[in-house]
Amino acid sequence: MKHILDLKGRTALVTGGGQGVGRQVALYLAQYGASAVVINDFHADRAEAVASEVAALGAKALPLAFDVSDFEAVGGAFARVREALGGVDILVNNAGNAGPTSRLDDLVPFWESGPDEWRRWLATNLDGVLNCTRHAMPGMIKGGYGRIVTVISDAGRVGEPHLAVYSGAKAGAAGFMRAIAKAGGRFGITANCVALGGTRTPAVTDLIPDEAAEKKVLSQYLIRRLGEPEDPAGLILFLCSDAASWITGQTYPVNGGYSFAV
Repeated sequence: MKHILDLKGRTALVTGGGQGVGRQVALYLAQYGASAVVINDFHADRAEAVASEVAALGAKALPLAFDVSDFEAVGGAFARVREALGGVDILVNNAGNAGPTSRLDDLVPFWESGPDEWRRWLATNLDGVLNCTRHAMPGMIKGGYGRIVTVISDAGRVGEPHLAVYSGAKAGAAGFMRAIAKAGGRFGITANCVALGGTRTPAVTDLIPDEAAEKKVLSQYLIRRLGEPEDPAGLILFLCSDAASWITGQTYPVNGGYSFAV
């Protein structure tokens, strides 16, 4: 009997897959039978390290270092995937924050910022999603199958006062996924989002220097712990599988009760 989450025969590409949630997604996809997993990261060494872990699980692994905000670079990467593996069936748009040099400790109020600051948030979180989806969809349409999952943030659902442009970019990515769901459904393509609360990734843990700071953060969460990469990765795996073949255009929070969805 086929396992409900079996991904046998599928090729997946995970952006920002060199650490955190992206790494765990890549490992889960391999564990559940994906034939090949492409691991993108801006930093080649991180992509290569996760590719070694994926290969140890029995899947083909292809590490690719490129910037998702660079349309031409994304196109070149997808061409390499087509040549090596035949195309992408599953796209996980996970790359986020402010790109390869994310810093969350130098934030200023929106009214004190300008286009240079805005651009670093929009480039990865919105442009990167558009770029990767644009290059993935033609092959998915031709094959009559596709799974696109975009990782956003609860900031895109409820807004965060010190992350105004980031909140807008994530909300934009969610709106874009709803549009892609409507455009792609007749081709067998689903498009969904997973919205994260505070999850123990490098960008988040850098902001929590000690136990007192973590306790203050967790006071906003009904489940009094930070999320672990496995928490959203499990839902992302589900949305990438045929078990979710009749789910599209949705945004699912994985947030320990930080906010609710109706």
